Amino acid sequence: MTTLLSGYRLGSLALPNRVVMAPMTRVRATADGLATASMATYYAQRATAGLIVTEGVQPSLVGQSNPGTPGLHTDEQAASWRPVTEAVHANGGRLFAQLMHGGRVSHPDTTGLQPVGPSAVPAVGEVFTPTGPQPAPEPRALETHEIPEHAESYARAARRAVDAGFDGVELHGANGYLISQFLSSNANLRTDGYGGSVAGRIRFAVEAAAATVDAVGAARTGIRLSPGGTFWGVRETEVPELYAALLAELARLDLAYVHIEATTDEPTLTALRRAWPGALIVNPVMPMGPKQADRAAADHWLGLGADLISFGRAFLANPDLVERLRTGAPIAPVDEATFYTGGDNGYLTYPAYQYAA
Repeated sequence: MTTLLSGYRLGSLALPNRVVMAPMTRVRATADGLATASMATYYAQRATAGLIVTEGVQPSLVGQSNPGTPGLHTDEQAASWRPVTEAVHANGGRLFAQLMHGGRVSHPDTTGLQPVGPSAVPAVGEVFTPTGPQPAPEPRALETHEIPEHAESYARAARRAVDAGFDGVELHGANGYLISQFLSSNANLRTDGYGGSVAGRIRFAVEAAAATVDAVGAARTGIRLSPGGTFWGVRETEVPELYAALLAELARLDLAYVHIEATTDEPTLTALRRAWPGALIVNPVMPMGPKQADRAAADHWLGLGADLISFGRAFLANPDLVERLRTGAPIAPVDEATFYTGGDNGYLTYPAYQYAA
């Protein structure tokens, strides 16, 4: 019988349980995108997860979305991750880096560069900058000949990640960032081979995944998707057809896993489970929605065929989340005010559960 706490073989990795720490932005890196000693402690504290996926890591400077996020596009950034991967491995954990190109969800005040996207359509809402939130600017539409370079940026970052000791990488294809923008029917208004039809809209995602597989191998490459999600104002038409076509192409690459968020109805998601022949991670609740993932939601999705379950906010306040799930101990609430404040408060200060005598 499949249970949340039973082991799972993910490629060459033997996971001791099916609990995945979901990627979550924490903006604790240095101004030049270096990982820090506090980040090493933070991830090592949570190494009992079957798999940890890091916060989004920019694969290029123009791909940086938020200030204070880490990168993997310079040798110095890669070297700064080595203490993080070593700390997680010393505590018995396994760690994938999430590679996140923000595309249009960025600002010149953060990167010094005009954001890029599939089309010159700004995101909906305000983006974070070093001086506070500002309206999302209009991105520069990528020329057709430029697009392969941005697909290749994921592969270059993946090589640096593996060299730094990561067990693999996850392409961030969800939540309104660059891959998601290409999948969208309102952020992507292109009339060349990267837009319009379902085949055109999935092309960038497939090329980015294929480049990464060529760089580090299929067993080290996963992708996160948010079918039907509306983050940063993206909209997708033909959602079942779009994602069925995408999964069919990704299946040819034999990726380590697909990581799907519960951003559309359950029948659509279960159909995608049936369509995907490999390992499936499910984030069982809407990211940043009113409900946090819990044991009941995890068990429900394991029953629907998910192989692994990702937990986001529950991992922030509960570094010992796996043990709490095992024993039924209460899940501590998270302090949302410290999500993005920097420093160790609300980052390293959450204790393990203390049993009363």
